[in-house]
Amino acid sequence: MNIDCPLPADTGEIVRLGHGSGGELSQRLLRDCVFPHFNNSWIAQGHDSATLPPATGQVVFTTDSFVVTPLFFPGGDIGRLAVYGTVNDLAMSGARPLYLSCSLILEEGLPLDTLTRVMSSMGAAATRCGVQLVTGDTKVVERGKGDGIYINTAGIGVLHESLTIEPGQIRPGDVILLSGDIGRHGMAVMARREGLEFDSPLQSDCAPLHRPVQNLLDAGISIHCLRDLTRGGLATALVELAETAGREFLVREADIPTCDAVRGACEMLGLDPFYVANEGRFIAFVPADQVESALAVLESDPVTVGSRAIGTVTGGDRQQVILQNALGCERLLHRLPGEQLPRIC
Repeated sequence: MNIDCPLPADTGEIVRLGHGSGGELSQRLLRDCVFPHFNNSWIAQGHDSATLPPATGQVVFTTDSFVVTPLFFPGGDIGRLAVYGTVNDLAMSGARPLYLSCSLILEEGLPLDTLTRVMSSMGAAATRCGVQLVTGDTKVVERGKGDGIYINTAGIGVLHESLTIEPGQIRPGDVILLSGDIGRHGMAVMARREGLEFDSPLQSDCAPLHRPVQNLLDAGISIHCLRDLTRGGLATALVELAETAGREFLVREADIPTCDAVRGACEMLGLDPFYVANEGRFIAFVPADQVESALAVLESDPVTVGSRAIGTVTGGDRQQVILQNALGCERLLHRLPGEQLPRIC
């Protein structure tokens, strides 16, 4: 565990090296703010790297960075988001998450209470997911250049079976399943950032997805592809997969659930909920004859209650997504030229 941010005894803030730093203060930061929330033999060694036991199965590796503002929002925070986001990326390959690394970029002046709160949230999220944070690094930047805290995580997981879950496996006739209502995360962050209040409270859907995915695999569902619906939301994920797989998708607008609070907030702000980010939703492509079984499995997990079949993969060879409304009228979904809501993860 590398660290260069000292814990000054007088201010209760992070300061940069050269401003009252010292080895003892650095160790206090680790002891008081980090180690209590990640109690395992690897991180306790305080070494520059973690030596991990041999993995049984194919190794899956991912990395992600998190710059959300504000740091704390209804239903989550940057610490929880960093763990769940990386775990979910592993889950979209069908992998069981095992280990995480964590690198922190801290701004001079960050209150130590804020850092402790974020680390506590990360520790609780890691425990919920059954993953171990085994190594990390911390750097400090000058005041005004770091926006509080940025987090980079990397994750390692394993596939227990010879699975190939990827866009190239999508087949004509596959049914597209959506694991719940959309738009909660992006709108919850936006509302807190802008100080907006609505009659119905907005809560992020921030949640780990590895368990419902594993439940599908344990039930024998032949998952062809998975994708979590983060930046760019449902529409962007569908367009990306259609282009990568070289397939045409037909999606039914009436079957895509959106809660009243998200729908109302989007109407007020002129946003399209199909493009609003999620942090606890995914789509799955499965054979048509397994749809009922797959939906039953998803309904059994609290994270994926409200799952729906929202469309199909057609026999067409155009790389496009057709959205059909309740009246049968159709239009194409496209990528947005930019993000509707920046800094939401």
